[in-house]
Amino acid sequence: MGFWATLTDLVLPSACAGCGAAGRPLRRAVCPACEAELRTLTPFATSPDPAPPGFPPCAALGPYAGVLRSALLEFKERGRRALARPLGVLLGDVVAASAPGPAVVLVPVPSTPQAIRARQGDHLGALTGWAAWRLRDAGVRATVARPLRARSRADSTELSAAGRRAEAESKFGLRAPEVGRLRDTPVPAILLDDIVTTGATLAVVSARLEAAGVPVTGAAVLAATLRRRPLSLERA
Repeated sequence: MGFWATLTDLVLPSACAGCGAAGRPLRRAVCPACEAELRTLTPFATSPDPAPPGFPPCAALGPYAGVLRSALLEFKERGRRALARPLGVLLGDVVAASAPGPAVVLVPVPSTPQAIRARQGDHLGALTGWAAWRLRDAGVRATVARPLRARSRADSTELSAAGRRAEAESKFGLRAPEVGRLRDTPVPAILLDDIVTTGATLAVVSARLEAAGVPVTGAAVLAATLRRRPLSLERA
């Protein structure tokens, strides 16, 4: 399905994934104006307020608003697969802005099997692949590891912060072989997600990996639901 969705996006005329305007030339599902707006975003350090215990240092490309929000929704919920590359490249830029060093392991937060079926693909896996490509293109030795697995659970979009944490704690498990491999490498691990809201998922996943002996250096996301003024990366 991913191939055909991408082919359809490239061949058939469609509205811009950022502003919704029709009849404009599109490059990877967004018009030139929206592409330019995405390129002006500067990664910043972000943390929910209040931050849940164990929340790792986190950088985001931008607030969950405007063109970025629209593009994410089109990609994640409406199957605009042509957005995987530009959004994934931008996610790689967020990791690069956090100065990971000469090598890094990218660890995507896994989706549940039911979410993958509903979205007809692993959207974060696709973003992670392009983020790794972007980092390797910039000279960083980037690899991808999947030490986490997600069990099917109820939708968490309507849960409170405490409810999201409880849901996350019961949702994620570990893949023993991948965990063992990561324990034996000195390369820092960076968690990847698309959006951070309450921070419960990143906090639980980070704590679970740390308890298993896998140090987590930080996290990178495309968008943050801002509850306070963001800090610059230099001040974080």
